[in-house]
Amino acid sequence: MIYLSFDIEEFDIPLENSKQIGVSEQIRISSYGVKKILELLKQKEIKATFFCTANFAEKAPEIIKLICEEGHEIDSNGYYHSSFEVEDLIKSRQKLQELTGQEVKGYRMARMMKVDECEVSKAGYSFNSSINPTFIPGRYNNFFKSKKPFYNDNLLEIPVAVTPFFRIPLFWLALHLFPYPLYKYLVYHTVRHNNSYVTYFHPWEFYNLKDIQKKYNLSHMIVKNSGDLLYDRLSHFIDDLKNKGYKFGMMTEILEIYKK
Repeated sequence: MIYLSFDIEEFDIPLENSKQIGVSEQIRISSYGVKKILELLKQKEIKATFFCTANFAEKAPEIIKLICEEGHEIDSNGYYHSSFEVEDLIKSRQKLQELTGQEVKGYRMARMMKVDECEVSKAGYSFNSSINPTFIPGRYNNFFKSKKPFYNDNLLEIPVAVTPFFRIPLFWLALHLFPYPLYKYLVYHTVRHNNSYVTYFHPWEFYNLKDIQKKYNLSHMIVKNSGDLLYDRLSHFIDDLKNKGYKFGMMTEILEIYKK
């Protein structure tokens, strides 16, 4: 089973590069990307999971409405993308439920950073997808974490996909940077080994980042194959997965598979 997810957040990368960008511009760029994602998912007739920050949802309610109307599920990516307080866990869940009318069951920490699983559970979530079970210096130190879903008391932990051996991450950046045949081979190998593939992207990746690369000092790694190039690459990838007979699902469905 293939589980596509999208972290819907403010485009705040320029702030990491000490470049100023207004909130309205952050929301505009991400909103553009969400519309492209929804266009692609509708064309391919598949549903996906959207981890949204409550801040983005408040500032772009029309985008949240579109996601819901298309039948996708919404989970929490925190309240703000650039800051975190423990209280944000329950506050973001409550706000998203208020805005969507959906029960918010899942959480993903911004930038896949470490979060206290006990606090996630206390805030009412059923699953947490904040683990990238690999090692990337300065970013992730989860090389010995399980690659498959596992329970932490009553909270189901759903890691994102890495290869069975060497734990090569198969997240958004890999689709940008790897030669497409290599990326496809690694995903097929991983699905055969794990029986599933969980990955994630961001809306701003579907914006033509080359147009703003110099202005915001954006890394070549995230600019490469962004915008329409990524749209086409992901579209081709979905077609290839379908041709292999793989089915697509939303992440709450994993709760049923691993139901205690």
